[in-house]
Amino acid sequence: MTRYKTEQEAFWAGEFGVAYTERSTKFRSANVAFWSRILELTGVPGSVLELGANVGQNLRAINVLSPESRMTGVEIQAGAAAELGRVPNVRAINQSALEWEPDGLYDLVITKGFLIHVDPSALPGVYDTLHQAAGRYVVIAEYYNPTPVEVTYRGHREKLFKRDFAGEFLDRFDDMELVDYGFVWKRDPAFPQDDLTWFVLRRHD
Repeated sequence: MTRYKTEQEAFWAGEFGVAYTERSTKFRSANVAFWSRILELTGVPGSVLELGANVGQNLRAINVLSPESRMTGVEIQAGAAAELGRVPNVRAINQSALEWEPDGLYDLVITKGFLIHVDPSALPGVYDTLHQAAGRYVVIAEYYNPTPVEVTYRGHREKLFKRDFAGEFLDRFDDMELVDYGFVWKRDPAFPQDDLTWFVLRRHD
């Protein structure tokens, strides 16, 4: 039996994570619109890394926009990682993002709806992984709150957290700077997302 550092890892690797994967298989055109906006800021990446990639909805969208990009996704849930591995140009790694160590530099490193599910005590290590892997850009798209707060998620406690993830990341690494930020709304008439605040960060010269 696999042992995890946090209860949240076991939760997402287990039956709840399987159910989440089953709800997440439908391709969403809204993701293509979202990543089109982001790539206007970062340029077309030669390589992309996503932590908490699940079945690869974000990497699928980036693949539509930039089919030559080499992509890697790290995903803890085995079924999701298997599905992720079927995405063109994607190398799927079935491992916890808390355990995985960067194997090189990536032009674009992303999280989208992942950090909100990480045990807050483990966030510094995840920030370090993002930073170590970032050759140029980091995109953080998560639920924002100016102060840390826990939210009950589908009846479960300690499974979803809001905070200023990007602000904490910038405070931790003085070689990173803000490029732009914005908000995507679940009631957008054309391309609804899940009330995410996104930040594009760049390693400065």
